[in-house]
Amino acid sequence: MLIDSHCHINFPDLAERLPEVLANMRQNQVSHALVIGVSRPKYPQVLALAEAHPHLYATVGVHPDDPEAEEYSEDELVELAAHPRVVGIGETGLDYHWCKGDLAWQHERFRTHIRAAKRVGLPLVIHTRESAADTIRIMQEEHAERCGGVMHCFTETWEVAEAALALGFYISFSGVVTFKNAKQVQEVAQKVPLDRLLIETDSPYLAPVPHRGKLNEPAYVRHVAEFIAGLRGLSFEEVAQASTDNFFRLFAKAAR
Repeated sequence: MLIDSHCHINFPDLAERLPEVLANMRQNQVSHALVIGVSRPKYPQVLALAEAHPHLYATVGVHPDDPEAEEYSEDELVELAAHPRVVGIGETGLDYHWCKGDLAWQHERFRTHIRAAKRVGLPLVIHTRESAADTIRIMQEEHAERCGGVMHCFTETWEVAEAALALGFYISFSGVVTFKNAKQVQEVAQKVPLDRLLIETDSPYLAPVPHRGKLNEPAYVRHVAEFIAGLRGLSFEEVAQASTDNFFRLFAKAAR
């Protein structure tokens, strides 16, 4: 079986056709998916999906790319993370692509999530875009190794991956790894230890080849697994098994 370790099926394009999305998962052996919290207003949708479907799980967090977003306090994150269907904290991190200028607010938001994750003993789901050095620095300063987590939709260098791995983090690959021009990502996908590798869609974004440019959905995580298997000279079954085992090891609160 396969697991989509990062998706947004509460977003309108997928939510409006949810029965079909879930059926497509089953047909492609995608047994579970993690639905990611990105804001306070959207969080009830995320949690409702996880409560209604035993093969879906939730995280709680506020994405780093919106300076106007209503924050969670550390205590609020701790309280919400106590829900039995919430298995991680995030999506959190840094994003210098969409945000410029004084980003102290973004750094503090990230630190709040790390501190909450350490208090509840849940893994972090980390987003980093054009901000790898500061992302790793803050992870080190806040001792994120005490909770661990995953660098989601990884597109950075092998050096960044090594720094995250040294902190006990997992590396997750999205459909980007299947793109022809994604040589750097493909190099990292070949080098990451198999017991630290996760796969995801980040749907509805970043559909893998052969669906590039179209609406993405969790069923397409199969293409990510197949591509990585080819890169590494492994069977599809080996990558599927390893990434599934890794998911349940990292997100230990989730039940198979």
